Amino acid sequence: MGLFTAFDISATGMTAERYRMDIISENLANMNTTRTEDGTPYRRKVVVFEERSNKTPFAHVLDAKRDKYSGTGVKVTGVYEDEWTEMKMVYDPAHPDADENGYVMYPNVDAVTEFVNLIDASRGYEVNATAFEASKSMAQRGLTIGQA
Repeated sequence: MGLFTAFDISATGMTAERYRMDIISENLANMNTTRTEDGTPYRRKVVVFEERSNKTPFAHVLDAKRDKYSGTGVKVTGVYEDEWTEMKMVYDPAHPDADENGYVMYPNVDAVTEFVNLIDASRGYEVNATAFEASKSMAQRGLTIGQA
């Protein structure tokens, strides 16, 4: 593994975790949104990561040359709506989005879950930043060894 590969892995990890924090912030900001553009309550969004690979059918022919330069790390595969968690039904007959029985359907966003995920994402970011700094320190130390 080369020096720049270590930088690349840490950088992709930090980028992915920062994006995850953005989506968690969006979920928290919309936890009381009962009507979106399509008329339904906001649905919680979840970010999915995947190992980053630059493999293409053509790359299989050139594996020996290409592997030296292809990056590794993590990438965001997609952002998906949470379809497995139930929406919250709250009795509030005065609310403009209440149904005929007086219940309002609120988003499936749970503040505690989102804050736990936010802590997890921030710790992941910190770990990648620490690994990046360690790689940078090793590179700087290697340059100073050559001067002595």
